[in-house]
Amino acid sequence: MSRWSHVTEAPPDPILGVSVAFKADTDASKVNLGIGAYRDENGKPWVLGCVKEADKMIDAELQAGKIDLEYLPVQGYQPFLDLTSEVILGKESKALKEKRVAVVQSLSGTGALRVAAEFIKIYAPNTVVYCSDPTWGNHFTIFGKAGLETRKYRYLTKKMTLDIDGLLEDLKAAPEGATFVLHTVAHNPSGVDPNQDQWKEIAKVAVAKKAICIFDTAYQGYASGNLDKDAWSVRYFADELGQEIMVTQSYSKNFGLYGERIGALNVVTSDASTVPKIRSQLNGIIRPMISNPQLHGARLVATVLNDAKLTKQWNEELKIMSDRIVSMRTALRDALVKLGCPPPSTVFPDWNHIVDQIGMFAFTGLEAKHVDILCTKHHIYCTKNGRFSMAGVNPGNVDKIAAAMKDALDSAGPSAT
Repeated sequence: MSRWSHVTEAPPDPILGVSVAFKADTDASKVNLGIGAYRDENGKPWVLGCVKEADKMIDAELQAGKIDLEYLPVQGYQPFLDLTSEVILGKESKALKEKRVAVVQSLSGTGALRVAAEFIKIYAPNTVVYCSDPTWGNHFTIFGKAGLETRKYRYLTKKMTLDIDGLLEDLKAAPEGATFVLHTVAHNPSGVDPNQDQWKEIAKVAVAKKAICIFDTAYQGYASGNLDKDAWSVRYFADELGQEIMVTQSYSKNFGLYGERIGALNVVTSDASTVPKIRSQLNGIIRPMISNPQLHGARLVATVLNDAKLTKQWNEELKIMSDRIVSMRTALRDALVKLGCPPPSTVFPDWNHIVDQIGMFAFTGLEAKHVDILCTKHHIYCTKNGRFSMAGVNPGNVDKIAAAMKDALDSAGPSAT
C-alpha cells in the first residue's frame, strides 16, 4: 500500500473544470463559455499581430547571436520592468517620476497576487483581507494559502448593480489596517464596476481605515479598448491621493499571452528610500517560490512597448477585442428579447444587465439548475454561477445560446430572488 493512500482526491477547479468537461464532449455544436480567453468571431484563438511581429524580431536577434536564453534575475527582465509600471500608472505618474515604485515580474496576475499575499503575511501579519462577494474564485484561496484571514464585502444587488451602500458599510466596519482587494476594471465575475464618484467614496474609506489596497488588474485595455481609461482607479489612488498601494498586472488577456504567464507586482510607496528594501524582500519571496521568472513572454511585451509602431498596433488590436465583446453583449441581449425569453428572475425587468456590464464576463443571473440544462441538453458550458465568458459568444452561436437560455428558464423556472 502506498504511503500516500490516505490522500483524498481534490475537487475539480470550478473554472478549469468547465474546460475539462467541454473537451470531453464530442458534440460538434458544443460551446465553451467557461474559461476567460479571447476568441475571434469564428471561435478561434487570436495571436495578436503585434505579438507575431515582436516574435519575429526576437527570433532574428536570437539567430544572430545578439541575445541568449540565460536565466533572468530574480526580479525579472529589466526592459520589461522599465515599462510595465508605466502602462498601469501612466507616463506622467508622480510615483514613477519620484522613483517610488518597487516592481517585480510575476507568473501573470495570479503569481503577483501570491507574492503580494506572502509579503503582507510577513510585514502585516495581523491584517484581515477583504474580497468582494462575488469575486474571482482564486482570491480567497491565494490569501488563505498565505495564512491570512479573509472576509467578504458586499458588492452586487439582486439586480446585478453595484451595491455601493453595502460595500461601503462593510469596508467601514473593517478593522484599521485591513487589506482591501479591489478589481481595477472589469470586475470578475460580474462585469460591474464602480463609477468615478463611487471610487472616490471607496477611497475615502480606504484612507480613513489606513487600508492596504491591492488593485488586481487583469483586463486593462481589454475592458474598454483604452488603457488609460481602464487604469483610472489606480491612478486616482496613487497620484491624486498619494496613497501607498499594490497593483498586480496580467498580460494574459490584453496581449493574448495566456500560456506565457507574464505579469508584474507594483508596490507604490510614499518615499523612494523604501523601494530597494521592498524589492529585496519581494525577491526573497520569489527566489524559493519559482527561483526566477520566464523570459520569452517578457521579451514579447517589452519589444512591443519599446516600438512605437507595434505599440500603436497593440492599442488598435485592444480596441478590436473590446469592441467585439461589446457587440456580442448586444447581440445576445437582442436575441433573448427576440425570442421572448423571460429575465432570469422577477427582480430583473429585462436583459439589459448583460449590456450594462463590462469586460470578459457576463453575470447572467442564471443559477446552477439552468446551467445543468445548458450543459447536459444543449452542450453549452459555463460556471455554475451563470457566468458567461463573452469571448465564447460569436455570430455563429449567439442564437443557439439564447434559445438554450430560454429553454433552461422555461424548463427550470426563474432564479430565486
